[in-house]
Parts: sequence; C-alpha cells; structure tokens
Amino acid sequence: MLGNLFDPFLQQVVVYKDRLVPSDNPSQIVKSRVYSARSDEGLPLPSVVDLSLKAAIYNGVFDIKDNADAGISHTCSTGDCSWQSLTSLAVCSKCVEITSYVEKKCTDGKCYLLSIPNGPSLSGLGGQINASTTNISSELHGITPSVLRFSSLISKKVSDPNDVYAVECSMFYCVGNYNASVSNGIADQRMLASWRNDSSRFDVDSDVILDPPSSFTNESDQDEPFRVTHIAAAAINSFMSNIFTGSGGISNNGSTFSSDVMQALYDTSNLTRRIDNLATSMSNSIRDQDDHVTDPAYGIAWTKETYVHVRWGWFAFPITLVSLASLFLLGIILETSHRDILVWKSSNLALLFHGRSLNLTASSDGPVSRLSTMTSRASDIKAKLLETPQGGWKLTQEEQ
Repeated sequence: MLGNLFDPFLQQVVVYKDRLVPSDNPSQIVKSRVYSARSDEGLPLPSVVDLSLKAAIYNGVFDIKDNADAGISHTCSTGDCSWQSLTSLAVCSKCVEITSYVEKKCTDGKCYLLSIPNGPSLSGLGGQINASTTNISSELHGITPSVLRFSSLISKKVSDPNDVYAVECSMFYCVGNYNASVSNGIADQRMLASWRNDSSRFDVDSDVILDPPSSFTNESDQDEPFRVTHIAAAAINSFMSNIFTGSGGISNNGSTFSSDVMQALYDTSNLTRRIDNLATSMSNSIRDQDDHVTDPAYGIAWTKETYVHVRWGWFAFPITLVSLASLFLLGIILETSHRDILVWKSSNLALLFHGRSLNLTASSDGPVSRLSTMTSRASDIKAKLLETPQGGWKLTQEEQ
C-alpha cells in the first residue's frame, strides 16, 4: 500500500498552475468627451485638421491588416489589464452595397460606361475606381453624415467592365461603449454598442452635440454632453470630402491614381471593413487628445499567481486499489481465524519442522505449531547438507 505513494496516478493529483489575480499596479486607457482640434501650442486650429488626426486617418486607410483596435493608448505595467464598459466620444461608420444602382450603357454586347445616378462613373475597359461624396442609398438617409458620406464605384477585371462593385458609406460622430484588454502586452478593444443623435443635422456653425441617456453611459452624474466643436467638425468634413473624392485605374500600360487614398480603396479586398478600421483609427486619435475635461478610464491590472490545484479524479484508482486490498486482507484474517489456521507467514521453519523428509519435531519436547516456538527450538538444532547416493543433496539433522 505504501508503494501507491509513488504511483503515477497519485503523482497526477497535485499540479501547479498559474492564474491572473488583481494587483495594485495602475492601469488606465484614454477616453474623451470633447474634441476640439488644437495645435502643439494648445491653440485652436481654424479650418485645419490637426496632424495627429491626419496621421490617424491615413493610418486607418493604409492599414492592410485592419487592426486599428490595437493602437489605442493605454498604461498597463503588468502586461495584462482589462477595462469594462467605458464610454467615449468616437467615430462610427455604416456602409451599404449599392451595386444595384449601377447603370450600364452597352454597345455590341460590351459595356463601356458604368455610372451611378448623381454619383461616380467609369468609362472604358480596365480596372478602375471612382469615388465622390454622394447621397444615394435610402438606408443611410436617417444618419447625419457629420464626418463624411461618399460612394465608391470599382471595376477590377481589366477585360470585363461588367464586373462592378459599388458601396456607399456614411461616417459620423457617436458615443461608443467599449470593452478593452491587454494580454501579454498586446492591446485589443471592441465597441459593444454605439449611440448617435439621429435627429440632429450637421451645421458648420454649430457644435456636434451628443447627449446619450445615462443608461447607456453608466454615468449617473453626467454633467457635460459629448461634443465636437464646429471648427473641428467643419475642418474634418472638408478634409475627408477632399481625400475621398478622386479616381484611378490600372491597365496593361500601368496605373494612375489621383491620390494614395484612391489606390488604397481600390486595392482593399473588403471596403466596408477598411472604412470601419478608419473610423476606429480616428476614434483612437480623438480619445488620445487631452480635452482637459475627461479623466482616463481606470481598470484592473492583472498579475500571475502560482497555486496548487488538486485534481480529485486522479484519486479514483489508488483509492479503489487500497480499498480492495484492505477488504482482501480483512477477509483473509477472518477466514484464517475461523478455520484456526496458524500464522506462519512466509517462514521456512514451518516446512522444516513439518516436512516429510526432515521432521525436526521429533524431539523430546514434542511437536511445535507456533512460529515463536519453532524459532526458539531452531537455535538449538544443527543440520547439514549431505550428498545422496543418487547424486542429489539432502538436509540432515545432526545427532544431539
């Protein structure tokens, strides 16, 4: 039974594991309630998009991995942190496919003119893109395009202008509800829900005001609404309308695009996801600006702790084995007691005293039955091995 202590099953009972537990280290992530474009000196920028937001716009458009969520500014000293349900001013987007709106003009079975009413158009063969600000899809009419609303018409097959794809996107300011985390030093965040003011209309002379209910923000003492100043909003709208208007194409003779943004939109395999990534990148930049109003969101910094874990299932076999062995031993004890069987255990003296060829019990003291008596008498008996006439060996008692 003691050998079970070294049994592989028992060795599997106790293991050492790691788990994350809250620590006292700080963890914070940026959020914003107010956005107003400012220069490095802290002065308002009239009709100009600040450089940090411009960089975020281009990063969002050119990010081929569409991974802007990992670029959010944060502080996490342990490399593992989490933030639950934080709200911040953000940029949201919605895109709808409008390929069904495309009109084609064909001659001799070949279509050389593709166009969207009141929108972009393509002419001639070759891979092409044309984008411009539009107001086409009814699905987007209820959304105020406070950032941008544009359409993109793309045809990629050089020899087949019938292969065409069209999408219209609206980008707008919103309030986002996020969960964010850092795992092994890599940040990730997800917008769980968003709130927008559908009743408002974008006015270049008025701030964009977003005042969601407290049930959405989880803030009972919400004093100031979320806001984008009219100067910043007008500058962003003008800048975005400019860079998202253009055209380009690729043919056997080479490629020409009116801007790098047009090339990026043409090359992406999923335009909707790229615009979502752009909105996230702009949101990160807006949240990263110090608006002197909003404190960062504080979360939990996790640290690893080693603990002992007992896997009780691995006890099943050793416990069963010990239980059956104990029952077997108890059964033998009861059975030998019931039959008056003497306890000789594994001693060879019992065989020597009661064997047929050598009977050491033939002495003046009479026969013996207990092991203790055999042991006592054996100390006074001398025996030796003698060779038999048949060439064997025999244990013979010497005469006393």
